[in-house]
Amino acid sequence: MTSLQEIINAAKIGENTDWEFKSARGGFPGSFWETYSAMANSEGGKIVLGVKEASSRAILDGLTESDITKYKKILWDGLNDRGTVSINLLDNNSVETIAHEEKFLLLVTIPRASRLQRPVFLSRNPFGNTYRRYEEGDYRCDDEEVRRMFADAQSVPADNRLLRNFSMADLDQPSITQYRQRLRAVKGDHPWLNLGDRELLEQLGGWRKDRSTGEEGLTVAGLLMFGKDSVIRDPNAIPSYFVDYREKLDPAIRWSDRLYPDGTWEANLFQFYSRCWPKLSLALPVPFALEKGIRQDETPAHEALREAFVNAIIHADYTAPGGVVVERYPDKFIIENPGVLLVSLEQYRSGGVSECRNKALQKMFLMIGGGEQAGSGAYKVRTGWLSRNWRTPRIILRPRPDRVSLVLPMISLIPAETRERLHGIFGTMLESMNPSEQQALATADIEGQVSNVRLQELTSDHPVEISRMLQRLCEKGWLVSDNRRRWTTYKLPHEQKQLSLFSSSPGESSQKADSTHIKQDLSHNEPSLLHNEPDSAHNMNNDLDKLAATIARKQRATPASIRATILTLCQGRYLSAKELASLLKRNSAGLRSRYLAPMVSEGSLKLRFPDKPNHVDQAYTAS
Repeated sequence: MTSLQEIINAAKIGENTDWEFKSARGGFPGSFWETYSAMANSEGGKIVLGVKEASSRAILDGLTESDITKYKKILWDGLNDRGTVSINLLDNNSVETIAHEEKFLLLVTIPRASRLQRPVFLSRNPFGNTYRRYEEGDYRCDDEEVRRMFADAQSVPADNRLLRNFSMADLDQPSITQYRQRLRAVKGDHPWLNLGDRELLEQLGGWRKDRSTGEEGLTVAGLLMFGKDSVIRDPNAIPSYFVDYREKLDPAIRWSDRLYPDGTWEANLFQFYSRCWPKLSLALPVPFALEKGIRQDETPAHEALREAFVNAIIHADYTAPGGVVVERYPDKFIIENPGVLLVSLEQYRSGGVSECRNKALQKMFLMIGGGEQAGSGAYKVRTGWLSRNWRTPRIILRPRPDRVSLVLPMISLIPAETRERLHGIFGTMLESMNPSEQQALATADIEGQVSNVRLQELTSDHPVEISRMLQRLCEKGWLVSDNRRRWTTYKLPHEQKQLSLFSSSPGESSQKADSTHIKQDLSHNEPSLLHNEPDSAHNMNNDLDKLAATIARKQRATPASIRATILTLCQGRYLSAKELASLLKRNSAGLRSRYLAPMVSEGSLKLRFPDKPNHVDQAYTAS
């Protein structure tokens, strides 16, 4: 049973479960059915009748006992009427009556519909009457979204479809040969290696015979894995197919490397995997380790990254726009695929449930050492990433078009540079915070925002405790909420109230620091660290030592003040990253990635060698 207090808490915060509150004092709300459809087609949720929403608040106005009896009958009648809704997902435990003084609330818990039950739609026509949930609102699905739901609901995997009028001649022979070599390296003398190409494809699911019609031929999986690029994108095959690998290692240039179907290679999935994986693998550090006297070139992090990469390929909906996109940054990977998750987010995170959109592709990659089949892929990614003490991978679901994005950060839970920035904002107060509070602030700094759900991935705290902690940080002015309640995110108060520019000295009390932090407003016009030393700023060529001493005394500065100082130092002269790092008492690599490269990208700094960003004598100027 759900308690009244749980409902009140949800009305205040509700970040963990999707809640919808409806007054219902004027009758059973017709919008109930749209929300039922939307929640069922999304991640599920709870609808409370007897609660009115106003000005981002939920007010309990309650229902009478006769209202409850009447509304329950309307609810069950509608659930069992296919003219109202396509399927009843509820049982008796899904509907609860909750007493509140002399009033009552009706709580309806709606589960996430399985892929076989979707789309859940109203009336008898799915087109125009199917809804999905995005953040706090219900939106009507377009016809293409509905068709993809029906496609996912098929018992036959998407990549098992026979392609009529396609043949072995449409495949890239070198890809098949290279696959055989990879199969031999992984499986040794596997009996399938003695088969001909077509027979091998049959075993892998790339060629099949429809026994009901006697028709046989290439499957979608066979063409995707081994096909010629132009054939794959044939209007009668997979016209939306696209794969893209992008390296963004230097913000000053758009791509430092890119691999996409440009006509210079056969861009099937096997070739994409074979060419892309070495680039990804080389980006991960390999500590020296021996096993039975043999150096090990792969770590659990490598296995996690490969699992994430292969998962995107085998779970992609190749009928949806956007394609598979893999991006490498200096401090993270982002791997995206088109389509929706076929399991709930809870099932995805906990593992053990396997729902693969392209089972033949899954088998093909499994045979050459890529991918898991037992629903443990997400767990393997998470544990492998945490083996390096990096931040937990984050999954992001985006609608219209549907995309699943996995972000794999290559930074620690609280990097030294982040801790330094937080010290610059909060001073000695930072050390008085508990680990969860520090993690919340660090996540807001690193990822741009923090939420209850994200902290559940990073800490072992209960969601209710996380909510209380976030509220506490907001009350102190250390975080700023966007007040969206059920999808609330929190940010550092850079553009609201800000803590003092420099950290408190050890002798200052936290009470003094607490009273100071509201006073300083650091906008983009914040003065540089040199505002008390005007002569030094105008005579840099002759007085760099004095400047360095000035900066060293105030080295715990905010990001805005560091940027302003860099502009002052670089005015009328070129300084290298090493020189700037020495003056600012910071790590040169961190200074380059955090400040210099973004400032070049936005145009506030210029390179000495703009056509050669990695030039050994590269330097920066503000003039």
